[in-house]
Amino acid sequence: MTEKVLKMGSDIAFHSMACRASLAVVQIAVAGDADINTDFVVPSNVSNVDGNFFTFTGMRVLVGGAPPTAFKVLKASMAEFPALNGQSVSYAVLQFPSGTVNPPHTHPRSAELLFLIDGTLQVGFVDTTNKLFTQTLTTGDMFVFPKGLVQFQYNPDAQNAALAISAFGSSNAGTASVPNNVFTTDIDDTILAKSFKTDVATIQSIKAGLAPKH
Repeated sequence: MTEKVLKMGSDIAFHSMACRASLAVVQIAVAGDADINTDFVVPSNVSNVDGNFFTFTGMRVLVGGAPPTAFKVLKASMAEFPALNGQSVSYAVLQFPSGTVNPPHTHPRSAELLFLIDGTLQVGFVDTTNKLFTQTLTTGDMFVFPKGLVQFQYNPDAQNAALAISAFGSSNAGTASVPNNVFTTDIDDTILAKSFKTDVATIQSIKAGLAPKH
């Protein structure tokens, strides 16, 4: 009888733990922008809300503007467009002169759906098993980058620029640059050298190459 009671108690504890673990996984899976209990969120410094509040004009510079000489991103996220707060959407326009790259990076709070408007792009991401998924996109193609995974885009065309629009399922998807996060922070050079199986001089050379140009 005692053994039966103990086994029953053990089974209950196991199932309780399994349920808690399952709930935790579900909570992680649905994590994203917090829900709001109003139609929209108005910043404290805004007193008059009209159509202008819901309009973003920051992309007008693309119309008739000179093409950039380096890779450039124009963002419409919560920082640039406060009306997006609580709406779980944002945009970015990516401009790629010939031969330029958007270096490896992650978006920790959202997947990214890229639509190639013009040109050619080589794109890819690496999953948590270190498997690389790549594709060469041409005008009109779309590609999805899963949330939080390391990704990149590259324009291999030596003559023509490329233009893409990216949509995000967050008003603040965030961007973490792999080169900058590793080599332009205060991680000790010796630690980096050991981690990348090289020497301190090589690490310092990489850091110098990533330093802001004045």
